[in-house]
Amino acid sequence: MEPLPPSYSAVALTLIARQIHVNLLGNVHGGEVMQLVDSTAGAVAGRHSGGPAVTAAMDEMAFLAPVRVGDLLRATAQVNWAGRTSMEVGVRVEAEPWNQAGTTPVHVATAYLVFVAVDAANAPREVPPLAPQTPDEVRRMREAEIRRAHRLARKAEILEGRTHTGG
Repeated sequence: MEPLPPSYSAVALTLIARQIHVNLLGNVHGGEVMQLVDSTAGAVAGRHSGGPAVTAAMDEMAFLAPVRVGDLLRATAQVNWAGRTSMEVGVRVEAEPWNQAGTTPVHVATAYLVFVAVDAANAPREVPPLAPQTPDEVRRMREAEIRRAHRLARKAEILEGRTHTGG
């Protein structure tokens, strides 16, 4: 498979935060932001892999600022790392008032999700390698490799602990 640059599959999705999206505090519910994040990341993973891809893990989700009703909520995403059948997709979420053009968007959330490409039988299938083009893309790939190493080490340590406790 020919390596693909992150820009090949980059996606941005936007929604207008409405009253139906709020939590008990009157801010947009974190679950609504997470749904936008997963949808955006899923589109990226499907584009990079050339077919269906399923969410395998949400490695990290950081909420940095509240989102208000009436905000334009924009999620931008790209592949940060690609392995044999899986990919890490990074998502940045920004908000700005719908009625104030020229307002600097506020960074409200960041997330890293892992997707696995699947075939018609839902078995993992190979994905194209990633070909970072810019220093920022190289940095993102290096950081994704660190997150992957931590994920795998955490999993191995948990499994090791279970074998010693019988559970």
